[in-house]
Amino acid sequence: MSTKRNPKSTELDIDAIHKALANPARRVILAKLREPEKYFPEQELSYEHGVCAGQFDDCCSLSQSTVSAHLATLQRAGLITSKRVGQWVFFKRNEAVIEAFLAHMNADL
Repeated sequence: MSTKRNPKSTELDIDAIHKALANPARRVILAKLREPEKYFPEQELSYEHGVCAGQFDDCCSLSQSTVSAHLATLQRAGLITSKRVGQWVFFKRNEAVIEAFLAHMNADL
């Protein structure tokens, strides 16, 4: 069941999600986004829009380009969303897609 999706929808691209979750660093990023206050306490702005892209470099001990590639993969899979606020880009979990994916896995396996 691999369908293309509108980034704002909850339609799933199961294959893209599996590929995104196959990398341990991407799983860590997704897990840390569940509790941004705990893992990104140095962020000055509220977490309303998510976590600022620059915050991931330190928490993940990865280069900016590697983090950027991981965030792009998670976003293409629909697991996270991004929002530009001024010069910054913020990322947050797409809970609707995550819940739909978990329900799909529970029902189909």
